[in-house]
Amino acid sequence: MASSWPPVSAASLAMSENLAVYVHWPFCKSKCPYCDFNSHESDAIDHARWHKALIRELGHFENETKNRPAGSIFFGGGTPSLMEPETVAGIINNINNLSDDAQITLEANPTSSEAGRFREFRDAGVNRLSLGVQSFEDAALGFLGRTHSAREAREAIELAARIFPRFSFDLIYARPLQTVAQWRAELALALEFAPSHLSAYQLTVEPGTRFFSDGIEGAPEDTAATMYEATQDVLAGLPAYEISNHALPGHECRHNLATWRGDDYVGVGPGAHGRLSKAFVTDAIRQIRDPAKWLEAVEKEGHGTSERRTLSPTERAEELLLSGLRTAEGIDRARFKDRCALGLDDVIDQDAVNELVRAGFMERDAARLRATPAGRQRLNAVLSRLLA
Repeated sequence: MASSWPPVSAASLAMSENLAVYVHWPFCKSKCPYCDFNSHESDAIDHARWHKALIRELGHFENETKNRPAGSIFFGGGTPSLMEPETVAGIINNINNLSDDAQITLEANPTSSEAGRFREFRDAGVNRLSLGVQSFEDAALGFLGRTHSAREAREAIELAARIFPRFSFDLIYARPLQTVAQWRAELALALEFAPSHLSAYQLTVEPGTRFFSDGIEGAPEDTAATMYEATQDVLAGLPAYEISNHALPGHECRHNLATWRGDDYVGVGPGAHGRLSKAFVTDAIRQIRDPAKWLEAVEKEGHGTSERRTLSPTERAEELLLSGLRTAEGIDRARFKDRCALGLDDVIDQDAVNELVRAGFMERDAARLRATPAGRQRLNAVLSRLLA
């Protein structure tokens, strides 16, 4: 069945030797009711102080990872488009071994005030914009707590297409009372903008969010499943390279691919996570979550690391399995063993693999193991069977 697998180029595999850099900006104008990320409302930000702190923590990790090329930078949040363009430029310019073809992504909201800064971010070095559109319906945007309108979303996409060589935007489906026909229409509208990358996330209500405390629920499970299938159908020309992410070949989000493949990445900023490896040993690193406490720690110690521990081979293997099977390319066996010193077949239930292959939920050959499209739709069940 190997012929049905998506191709993995030599250049794509070589990319795994690069370091990915994630920069977390924790501030938003308002907290969305579905968001469980480390984001905080704030009207008073000392941008000069944050500029210095982010660059200082970046320097702390550069001392550890010196001579390793950085293949991608991802500014996430929060709302990174609330950062000063000078801070974005300062971070980019302080990465000493940045690859010539590095992909530099910044997440942005489509509000008029932020869209007007797109050119400044491009001039700062950003070459890929990721827009948090979420919906093209004003009523849905109001329900989701978004501060932009459907008109602003469309205008921001059109502006991003003119300014950046690559852009992407996000949509959220399986909202309460949303129908499959409405979702298909929204996806069709999204394709009119000819995106090279589009993310379609199913609404999940997580503990700690306002939706959770208010008892809000998304669409029924069977409706959500039908919407997922509709997504694959409507976006067939924009292949799914991961459960929720679709892109033309070569337009994938390089930072996300690095994390799903188990490559090393540095996390800078409050609550950021990182993975750094040496030989077969990987350290899991987490920064202080509270913005004020992180800022104080960086100014005092040079970094805001709250926890750093070495993962056991089994922990690392399970982590690689959980992330790798989310992707269409699946898990490369050689890369897996390089990351955790364990063979892939040694950490999964072989009887379960055989059953899942027969049922059409998995495919395997001597080089790779992957979940089929049907398996990715049921990935939680597939994983629970594999790790039983």
